[in-house]
Amino acid sequence: MRVLVVGGGGREHALVKVLGASPRVREVFCTPGNGGISRDATCVPISPESTIELARFAEELSIDLTVVGPEMPLSIGIADVFRKRGLRIFGPGTEAAQLESSKVFAKRFMERNNIPTAPSRICNSFEDASKTIKSREFGFPVVLKADGLAAGKGVLICKNRKAALDGAKALMVEQRFGPAGERIIVEKFLTGIEVSFMVLSDGERFLPLIPSCDYKKALDGDEGPNTGGMGAYAPSTMVDITTHRRILTEIVGPTVGAMMEEGRPYAGVLYCGLILTDEGPKILEYNCRFGDPETQVVLPLLRSDLFEILFAAAEDHMVGIKLLAPDKHAVTVVVAVEGYPESYPKGMEITGIDGAEEIKGVTVFHAGTKMDDGRIVTSGGRVLNVTAVAAELPKAIYRAYQAAELIKFEGARYRTDIGHNAMKAHSG
Repeated sequence: MRVLVVGGGGREHALVKVLGASPRVREVFCTPGNGGISRDATCVPISPESTIELARFAEELSIDLTVVGPEMPLSIGIADVFRKRGLRIFGPGTEAAQLESSKVFAKRFMERNNIPTAPSRICNSFEDASKTIKSREFGFPVVLKADGLAAGKGVLICKNRKAALDGAKALMVEQRFGPAGERIIVEKFLTGIEVSFMVLSDGERFLPLIPSCDYKKALDGDEGPNTGGMGAYAPSTMVDITTHRRILTEIVGPTVGAMMEEGRPYAGVLYCGLILTDEGPKILEYNCRFGDPETQVVLPLLRSDLFEILFAAAEDHMVGIKLLAPDKHAVTVVVAVEGYPESYPKGMEITGIDGAEEIKGVTVFHAGTKMDDGRIVTSGGRVLNVTAVAAELPKAIYRAYQAAELIKFEGARYRTDIGHNAMKAHSG
């Protein structure tokens, strides 16, 4: 079988490696890929948003399964284009992908289907947002969410009224994230533990992957601005059997069922960003694709053939498929460039990757890298995902940081506390 992975980050590198390990897969392509992916797949310089060109490529090379990484091509209809041409693809169509591409659509969907979430107001203008913020309806801190796609950075947690008004102005007036901020949601801040919960669905049935936890803030102690994610670990130590059952019965099941009933069946990865509150699990956001960097810790622990599962889901026939429970732990540390998530330099040579991967259980997934005259150099803000697998969580954390210390480039930085709160919770 031939597989095409669409995208060029750390998530896609993990997909390439795991799918390529299937005995049924003989060749893997990636568009556009990156410096590390080029070692594991044939990289083709086609933009993930060039949906027609990608479909033609899949036809010409008789691709058996296409797996989409980023949210943008899904939101603009790559799955619809492929399916109309009879091409097998794993990912939701445009209407289903609105669960991520529009926070307003998702919030209204949750409310009309009684899916537990935070109280909120939808604001269509800065005046609306100002009025809602000044009313103190939701107290402080309060959460502001841009309606559209903002690369995982369109959520602001504002500690007081001034910060909230400034945030609303940045989103709606200054348009820090472009058209994504034309509408925003003002939402009550929920207290609890955040968990990433991904399921694979064929539109009717779904299969839960192991829950994980990611770290969105740029700095240690969950300080600094939001990022696309600075690290993750799996399985989550915060989700017990009872909570797992509630997530499936109160959130995932109703979501998949309601999408089917509303005529927009959800076939693909459904990512539920959850918070575990004193009242039970509630959903903060949906994503319509594999999480990043959660994929880099979930997939290495998978004890089943990922290709078989995604192929079956793309065929709308995930009948009788089961997943074995993980028997190890994984941790990923994101090595970023100083300045991320704001402006940052590019083109710095990276060393130490080979040495890092010599450590037992360590794989380095490339995110923002490219090849330059035989050298691997930085090309993005999140550069590498240093992932370690071990029988115990503390060992996985130790190996990940042991490996991260070996990687060098100008301005390299990473959080030093990934997984530490999980160890405290586990020991407590």
